[in-house]
Amino acid sequence: MKGTDGFASVQGFDLFYRQFGEPEKGEVLCLHGGPGSTHDYLLSMADLAERGYRVTFYDQLGCGRSAVPKDPALVVPEHYVEEVEAFRKEMSLGNPHIIGSSWGGMLAIAYALKYQRNMTTMTTVGGLHSVPLTVREMQRMKRGLPKDVQRTMAKYEAAGEYEDPEYQAAVMVFYKKHLCRLEPWPAEVTYSLEHTSKLVYRIMNGPNEFTIIGNIRYWDVTDRLRTITTPTLVLGGRYDEVSPLVAKEIHRRIRGSELTIFPKSSHLAFWEERDAFMNRVLKFLGAHPS
Repeated sequence: MKGTDGFASVQGFDLFYRQFGEPEKGEVLCLHGGPGSTHDYLLSMADLAERGYRVTFYDQLGCGRSAVPKDPALVVPEHYVEEVEAFRKEMSLGNPHIIGSSWGGMLAIAYALKYQRNMTTMTTVGGLHSVPLTVREMQRMKRGLPKDVQRTMAKYEAAGEYEDPEYQAAVMVFYKKHLCRLEPWPAEVTYSLEHTSKLVYRIMNGPNEFTIIGNIRYWDVTDRLRTITTPTLVLGGRYDEVSPLVAKEIHRRIRGSELTIFPKSSHLAFWEERDAFMNRVLKFLGAHPS
């Protein structure tokens, strides 16, 4: 399906967006991960446009084709929450179904804690509510890697040499197990990984997926999840780098939420088990019309 794209003026910055389909059944707003990624790896979600939804993607501030801020103080979760709200208004999306992947799932939760009145449903995909819990689980997964890979990681992490090719190769072993298990990776996934904003990623996250030392490192809203009353679908993969334990905790604390863990997937079930994923989301959205 062919989409349309353009730039939206949001909070004084031009943000790149893409839209697919017509809103016969409602609006879907997709929030990408990273932090610092691009929207491209989410493009399989455009499948939803074939079933009556208008699906909107955009590159967050500092990411992809969107403007880059001169002030690093804007690269914080609080700014991105307000950006989602301003983008929703600028694009006249009404009360959309919000789908957030990874950091985008964390962003969706943060947005819901302040603006849930402005959304119809929330779906998190490998999303998280507690960075400390997520990091502990990622460290457990690292201990499941081959011993030589662990030794290589430990060597370069101790030296702070995160860009060394040997270290990058070791990181890829983790990614192929817990980020995307397809071989080869979809071109859209590779593109997003190669075009991740180092500025945004390092300020907020850190040098890689499992070394979170940026400004989100202590973010934890566990005790506030109970205040979310928006219909919520929590999705993850059996091998997800954001552990199924995290997904189960979100599900447990948001009353009435639904949970599905895809058995053959890691972090990107919308590629790894694409048909099953879309059918699950469509069933959920259909039960909660705009």
